[in-house]
Amino acid sequence: MELAAVLLLLAVLALVVLFVGRPLVRPVLEPQAAPPDEAALLAERERLLTALQELDFDYALGKIPEADYAAERARLVQRGAEVLRRLDERKPRPPARKRRLSDEDIEALIAKRRQARREKTGGFCPHCGKPVLRSDKFCPSCGHNLKDRPAP
Repeated sequence: MELAAVLLLLAVLALVVLFVGRPLVRPVLEPQAAPPDEAALLAERERLLTALQELDFDYALGKIPEADYAAERARLVQRGAEVLRRLDERKPRPPARKRRLSDEDIEALIAKRRQARREKTGGFCPHCGKPVLRSDKFCPSCGHNLKDRPAP
């Protein structure tokens, strides 16, 4: 009976040694740095802005010496610039315009817009003087009846 107990104890001891020693023998794999998502970058930006505000406030109160303030502020600004650069890289670039409008095209668009506005306007209310549309039957400001108004 004693021999069986010793063998059982040795087996359990061997399993414990293998279990505990396994991480020491196996190579440690470096975790792959996953690209941070936009929410994490935005949170980091907010954290850095808050840290900068607190640093400026503490410096204004005289809690931080000038040499420490300058070094810490430079470090926070550098980190903030890096976060903003990474945020800009994530945003898609707007598509380039295919062509620029010529002056004649712009003038034609302006004339078209003015014509549309001229056709829509109905003049002014004879009672209060506020602008009204052709489709208005009553003045939107004073409620005056516009049915009998002269055409503009």
